[in-house]
Amino acid sequence: MRILFAGSPHIAVPSLDALAKTEGIRLAGVLTNPDTPKKRTGDQTPTEIAQAAEKLGVPVLKLKKLDAAARDQVAALKPDLLVSFAYARLFGPKFLALFPLGGVNIHPSILPKYRGPSPVQAAILNRDSETGISIQTLSEKMDTGDILALERFQLTGRETAQSLGGIVSEKAALMLPDVLKKYASSAENSNVSGFGTPQNHSEASYCALVTMEDSFIDWKKSALEIDAQIRAFNPWPLSRTIHNGRELIVLKADVFSQLLNDGWKEQPGQVLGINKQYGILIQTGDGVLAVTELQYQAKKALFWRDFLNGARDFTGSLLG
Repeated sequence: MRILFAGSPHIAVPSLDALAKTEGIRLAGVLTNPDTPKKRTGDQTPTEIAQAAEKLGVPVLKLKKLDAAARDQVAALKPDLLVSFAYARLFGPKFLALFPLGGVNIHPSILPKYRGPSPVQAAILNRDSETGISIQTLSEKMDTGDILALERFQLTGRETAQSLGGIVSEKAALMLPDVLKKYASSAENSNVSGFGTPQNHSEASYCALVTMEDSFIDWKKSALEIDAQIRAFNPWPLSRTIHNGRELIVLKADVFSQLLNDGWKEQPGQVLGINKQYGILIQTGDGVLAVTELQYQAKKALFWRDFLNGARDFTGSLLG
């Protein structure tokens, strides 16, 4: 079975590597986004999937559009099946028609929950107790395909987008080869249409693309909500606020569960002081946030004690 693998970020790399080692599967090529320039040097940098494919000696297509010319390039590779993971583009009917066995997509949520581009962040933002990985057939509408495999797992409540993405990455790589073998076997028996389980579309929920505008902290929200945002937006776009006209990035924090003196409460965003064990204490709309790592824009990240050594006016200031 010849597979075209579509993806771009690191989360998809272990799945690509797993397919390269799977008997009966041949990687016909990799479809990924074009190279992007580095901010400081302007040097063109290939996606992490492109770098992994080149190490494997697999042909790489870096296409800006999935137009007629792109379809000709894909057709020349003679793929049987399309496998997509974090490619971040929808495939039209003409493109999907290039694959005799159709397409399969890896989606890091328990579908139909969190259809869309940011399911990892959504699970953290909503403080879910569990999430999962769905392997689904590709359809013309986003994340509406039949479920071929589903794995659920528990969350600790301290995951970041980076750490949860790492968990998803490894688990998906373990799931995918077996699913594709069964899918290919069903195809040989002309039974692909009965292999998956249809989603209950009435239960669908959606998540939006995360943008830089989402990154600013609203101190009127609760400490629980802000803590979840900080974790969900790490490593991108990170969570930020303003201190004395300077952009300040909050990298690590937790909800401060101890009581303060006599229910003392300042306005949201007020830096209350410090706790030697938990860090810098900041008032929110509901509860107190304890910050342990932060940095000014374009400066290095600092542990809270080191940060305060260079920002002696921080305690008592109002953020936001």
